[in-house]
Amino acid sequence: MMMRCQALLGTFVEISIDQDDSQAVNKAFGVVKEIQDLMGFHYPLSELSQINRWAHQVPLKIHPWTAQVLRIAQEVHKQSNGLFNCGIGHRLVSAGLLPRHIDLSKYQLGGIVDVHFLDSELITSSKPLCLDLGGIAKGFAVDKAVESLIADGIASGCVNAGGDLRVFGQPPRSIQIRNPNLPSQLIDIGSLQNGAIATSGLYFNNRDQQQSHIINPFAQDESEAHIHLSGSYSILANECVYADALTKVLALTSALDHPCLNHFSAKAIRITA
Repeated sequence: MMMRCQALLGTFVEISIDQDDSQAVNKAFGVVKEIQDLMGFHYPLSELSQINRWAHQVPLKIHPWTAQVLRIAQEVHKQSNGLFNCGIGHRLVSAGLLPRHIDLSKYQLGGIVDVHFLDSELITSSKPLCLDLGGIAKGFAVDKAVESLIADGIASGCVNAGGDLRVFGQPPRSIQIRNPNLPSQLIDIGSLQNGAIATSGLYFNNRDQQQSHIINPFAQDESEAHIHLSGSYSILANECVYADALTKVLALTSALDHPCLNHFSAKAIRITA
């Protein structure tokens, strides 16, 4: 068995496989880094930053992976009736949770619904944007890392990006979630085989008195936009990109049977504080 860890996506990404293949693991980490470089809000030269800066002025040719994430974001936005919304980057910027790359004060900002595909990888926007893909790109990176490992002949393994994880192959793997009351402790919730799980919670925010990254997109007042949760919210899905995105829907509604979950063949777990 081989296990490696790297600091990526604003967290620690751990890859473990049941074979000894450093080349395959390094290639999978390279995939994660490429997605970070494409979709990272923190990088002024990332493709996401270019979309936010220019998409409302000129059509932009984008990477197939960025296009795929934007399409999935639009799909989840539609199915969740707007609860999942990548167009709230400006609120995270105002709270000091994201860097201020552009002057947002003079813009009437749009959202993910204002992104239009002129071609499979050519987009434009009908309004200025401040998209943040932090609620979906991490899960997408996990999926792409898994795809890379499988393509390189790895039969079984796990990719874990700060609690957004996906397992593949044999045998089932034990899954643990942080205890929302005692974040240093883990709760065993069973095993998972060929699937993904992602978790949202405010394990450390409340302790450090930080603003929440979970935003209510319908809040009119800035002071009411940041949702302070109790407990943790996890989603089980076939792919981590959907698990990642749908945790925000669950956290905002606390609805374990939200129709959006059924649409994406996902299941919810809530651990109360």
